[in-house]
Amino acid sequence: MYPIQVAVATYLFICIISSIVAQVPQRFTAQNPCTSKSTCQECIQTPSCAWCYDPEFSGSARCFQPSFPIAPKDQCKEEFVFNPDNTMSVISNLELSKAHSKAGSGGYHWGVGYEGSWNNTESWGSHIYQQGQSGGGGGGGGGQIVQVAPQRLKLQLRARQSFSIYMSYTQAEDYPVDLYYLMDLSRSMLDDKEKLSSLGDQLAQTMQNITSNFTLGFGSFVDKVVMPYVSTLPEKLQRPCDVCVAPYGFHHHLSLSTNTYMFSRMVKQANVSGNLDAPEGGFDAIMQAVVCRNNIGWRERARRLLVFSTDASFHYAGDGKLGGIVKPNDGHCHLSNEGYYSESSYQDYPSIEQINLAVKKNSINVIFAVTGSTIGIYEQLAKHVEGASVAKLEKDSSNIVDLIKEQYEQISSVVEMKHNASSAVSIRFFTKCLNSTGALVNTNKCANIKVGDVINFKIDIEVLNCPKLRKDRTQTIKIYPVGINESLIMDLEMLCGCDCEQPGDRYYLENAPACHHHGTYKCGICECNPGAFGRHCECNADEINKLSFNKTLGCIKPNSTTGQECSGRGTCICGRCECESRGTLENIYGDYCECDNFSCERHMGELCSGETHGICDCGVCNCKPGWTGPNCACEASTAGCYAPDIIGGEICSGHGTCVCGACQCENTKESRYSGKFCEACPTCPDRCLEFRDCVQCQQYHTGPLKEPDVCSANCTNVPVPIAVDTVEAIEENNEYLCHYTDEDHCQFTYVYYYDIERKLHIRAQEERTCPPEVFVLGIVFGVIAAIVLIGMAILLLWKLLTTIHDRREFARFEKERMMAKWDTGENPIYKQATSTFKNPTYAGKG
Repeated sequence: MYPIQVAVATYLFICIISSIVAQVPQRFTAQNPCTSKSTCQECIQTPSCAWCYDPEFSGSARCFQPSFPIAPKDQCKEEFVFNPDNTMSVISNLELSKAHSKAGSGGYHWGVGYEGSWNNTESWGSHIYQQGQSGGGGGGGGGQIVQVAPQRLKLQLRARQSFSIYMSYTQAEDYPVDLYYLMDLSRSMLDDKEKLSSLGDQLAQTMQNITSNFTLGFGSFVDKVVMPYVSTLPEKLQRPCDVCVAPYGFHHHLSLSTNTYMFSRMVKQANVSGNLDAPEGGFDAIMQAVVCRNNIGWRERARRLLVFSTDASFHYAGDGKLGGIVKPNDGHCHLSNEGYYSESSYQDYPSIEQINLAVKKNSINVIFAVTGSTIGIYEQLAKHVEGASVAKLEKDSSNIVDLIKEQYEQISSVVEMKHNASSAVSIRFFTKCLNSTGALVNTNKCANIKVGDVINFKIDIEVLNCPKLRKDRTQTIKIYPVGINESLIMDLEMLCGCDCEQPGDRYYLENAPACHHHGTYKCGICECNPGAFGRHCECNADEINKLSFNKTLGCIKPNSTTGQECSGRGTCICGRCECESRGTLENIYGDYCECDNFSCERHMGELCSGETHGICDCGVCNCKPGWTGPNCACEASTAGCYAPDIIGGEICSGHGTCVCGACQCENTKESRYSGKFCEACPTCPDRCLEFRDCVQCQQYHTGPLKEPDVCSANCTNVPVPIAVDTVEAIEENNEYLCHYTDEDHCQFTYVYYYDIERKLHIRAQEERTCPPEVFVLGIVFGVIAAIVLIGMAILLLWKLLTTIHDRREFARFEKERMMAKWDTGENPIYKQATSTFKNPTYAGKG
C-alpha cells in the first residue's frame, strides 16, 4: 500500500498548490493568465479570459484569451464559449427639473452612457442617449422635482473589469426646505431663547425668499433626568432654578409647518431648565429629531436642515454608565404623545457613528450653531457626520437668521456624491464640474453651483473580488448627493460563476458516465467525489492497485525520443500527468507537460519582447499583429525603411535591406552607406545642397527663391527650419551639418535629420553671420575732419604760446620802463650854476 499512499499524497499536494496558484491576483500571474485556471468560475473571474465547455474539446487549456490568436487545435467552437460581457439596462430615467420653472413643467433629459473615451473638447452629450425606459414624462415625471438622473440601473459586471456610467445632478429652483430648530434650553441659553422667539418671523421670511416651499419646526433638550446629570432632589426635580421648569431629555414642541407665528409662540412659551454637568444630552435629541420622521414631519422630497443650537459640549455613548444606564441606544423613535423622549433615562446616549448613520439614512444636513467656546469640539464632530457643518453663534443668538441663511447657501451650492458599495466594489467619480472645456478631475465634489446648473459625473465601477457566497454577489448600490433624498440606485449582479456549474444546466450532471460515475460533470470537466481522482475520476485510492492497465499509459508523449513520463516535468498519476508547479510566473502545462510559458526566446530580458509584442505559449512566441521574428522583436511593417520626404522612394534608399523594420545598409569595397535610411555615404554627396535654397528663402528670405510665392511653390517637401542660436550636429541622431556662404558674403549653417517617425527636420542658424560693412566716405570725411581739427588745435596752441610770450615780454618792458623813470629826471654828472643855502641862525625873522 505504500506506493499507493505516496501517489495519493502527491496528487493531493499538487491539487493544493494548483488551488493556491489559482487564487493569485492577476498582476502576479504569468504572461497568459488564463491557461492556469482550472475551473470555469476561476476563468471568468480573470479579465480577458473565456471558458470552453465543449465536451469534445481536445486543446491544452479550456481557459483561453479570445482576443489572442490561438493554434487551430486549441480553438473552441463558438457555441461552447462562455465569455460574459458587462451589460447595463436602464430601469428609471426621469428628466431633470428645469431651472426657472416649477416642478412638472418639463425638464432636461439626461441619459446614461456606456464606456467610452471623453476628450476635453467633447460635450457630455456625446456620451448620453435618450432611453426609452425612462419611466416618466417631462418635468421630473408627474409633477415631482427631479435633481438626479438616471434613478435606477441594472448592471451585470465581471470581476476586475472597469465599467463606466454617467449621471447628472442639478439644483432645482424652489426646491422644498424643511428646517427643524433644535435648541439647548439649559439655564445658560435663556437670552438665546428670547432672541429666537423675536426673530421667528424674520427667519421664516428670509427662508421664504430662498424658496416658497418652506416649513419650520422646533424642539429642545436638556439632559437625562438621572444623577449625575441633574440633581434628583425632589425640589430640584420640580424647579432646578428660579426661572426653570422640571428637567427633561428631549421635547418636540412643533412639527414642521408653514405657521411661523406658531413657531415664535412655541419658542417663547418653552421654558429653560437646569442640569449639573457642563455637557448636554444633545445626541439624544439629534437621534430622535432624525429618526422620528412622522412626528417631526420631514417631507420625502425636500432639503432637510437640522439646526443644533447650544453653548455646551455633548455626552456620547458610554457616558450613560455614570448614571447606571447600560442599555445601548437602539436608534429608534421613542416619543410620547406629549412629545417627550420616553427612553431618556433607560437608554445610553447614541455614538457618533450612530448619529452619522441616522443622518445618512435620512438625508439630513446638520448645522451645528455653537458659541465660540465650543466651536472647536463641534468642528471635529462635523468631520465624522456626513453633510454636517459648523457656524459660530453669538452669545445671545442675535445672528441666527444670517447664520442659517449663510449655511443654507453654502450647503446648497455644493454637491458631494457618496455611495454605499461594499469593499468588493470600487467606485470612482470623475467630473468637470462647471468647467465644460476643462479636463476630467477625479473628484466627487463640486462647489459654486447655482440653480439650474447641471453637473455631470462619469462613474467608474469595478468589481475588485468575488464574494464567496452567491447571495453576496448581488448588491443594491446607492449613489446619492449628500443631504438630498434622491439617488441613483444600481442593482448590481457580479458575474462570478458559470451557469454550467449550477444544477439544472444542460452541462451539469452528477455521477456522470463521463466521470466514471465518481464525480460531477461541470462545464466540460469532472469534479471528482472524495476518494476519486484523475481527469475523468477514473482513479480510486482503494482500487488503484487492482487496475490492470499500465499506470504510465497516457503519460508518455507519442513518438517521444526520450520516453520520459510527463516529459520529465511532472508526475504520472493514474494515467494522467500532473505537471510541476514553478511558482506564479512560470507554468508547465499540456497533456504530457510538454508546454511551458518561459522557454521562449527573449529580447532585452523580456519573453517574446514583452506582452505588447507577443505571448509565450508552449515554448513558442505567438506574435501579435504587427510583430514577427522568433522573439517578436521585429516590426512586420517595412514603412520604417522608407525615407519619408522622398515620394516613390526605395526601401532603405536602394542601398540596404529592411530587417525588423529597420535598414541594414550595404557595406562593399566601393561604398559604405549609413544612416537611418542608408542615405548617407562618405564618398557620396549629402542633401545639403538640395535643401540650401529652401533654407535661405524660408529662414533668411534671401537666395534665388526669396520671393514668397516662389519659395512656397518649390519647398513643399522641405519643412520650415527651427531657428536656434547655435547649430551643432548630434551624431547619435544621424544629423548632417551644412555650411554655405550666400551672395551677400554672409555665412549660414543648418542641420537636417529624421525623427523616429521618419519625418524630416531642419535646424538653422537664426541669423546669418555677415562681414561688417566698410563706409569709405565716412572714413575719408573722418580723416579730413581729424586733420582739420588737429591743425586747428595746433594753431590754437601756437597762438596761446605766442600770446603768453608776448605778455611776458611786455610786462618785462613795463617793469624796466618804470624803473628807468627816476634816473632820467636828473643827471648825476650835471650841476647847476647856483646853490641855495639855509642860514641856521636865521629863524625867519626879519
